Amino acid sequence: MSMLLLSLETSSPICAVALHHIPDGRLLGQSELRLEKSHSTHLTVLIEQLISNAGYVLTDLGAVAVSDGPGSYTGLRIGAAAAKGLCFALDIPLLAVGTLPALAHQVAARTPRADAYLYAPMLDARRQEVYTALYRADGTEVLAPTNLILDAGALAEHLAHSPLLCFGSGAAKFQALAGDQTNTLFLPDVQPSAVSTGELALAAYHRQQFQDVAYYEPFYLKEVYTTTPKSVSK
Repeated sequence: MSMLLLSLETSSPICAVALHHIPDGRLLGQSELRLEKSHSTHLTVLIEQLISNAGYVLTDLGAVAVSDGPGSYTGLRIGAAAAKGLCFALDIPLLAVGTLPALAHQVAARTPRADAYLYAPMLDARRQEVYTALYRADGTEVLAPTNLILDAGALAEHLAHSPLLCFGSGAAKFQALAGDQTNTLFLPDVQPSAVSTGELALAAYHRQQFQDVAYYEPFYLKEVYTTTPKSVSK
């Protein structure tokens, strides 16, 4: 029986994959590449190499999980296309894991006295905006994912009740505005991880929270604006 879970994280500049054993949740391997715009050329190679290095073949996969967003529009599209292609070809289920809850899970799992904090993953959304949400250590959602325009008073009502841990690619922008608020802590160098995506996907797998492979689209959170190139006068 095919009992391996492959997880893809492409919502950020990091292109990452992880492989878990579904019955016991054991991590079998992970691989990531920290190169800008590497997803389209390297994701398939990372998948093939990881599965081969772990001693398996593609047909040993029992499910594929993908980072659902928000995040890089192009990265999310590439991850979704790869995941859907594998699920179609192998006739296996697709799982989608939010980038923000996966980041919060990643930090909470490694935080002493984890229940004492609220977790605020922040992804850079350009200008003074971040994609963010608030979670408790057990994953309970306190504030739903939103594209937040930052100012010094952002999240103030939540800070009045619990210390806040802020992390992710957008946290530095908030730190510059918030200053030295005593109830806010900022964690550097926290990036989305395919391992955390896989850990949450394992729970979703056992709950059979599968996506419709034909109609699945990533959660972009806000519209993507495109422009028509100007014609060149001859």
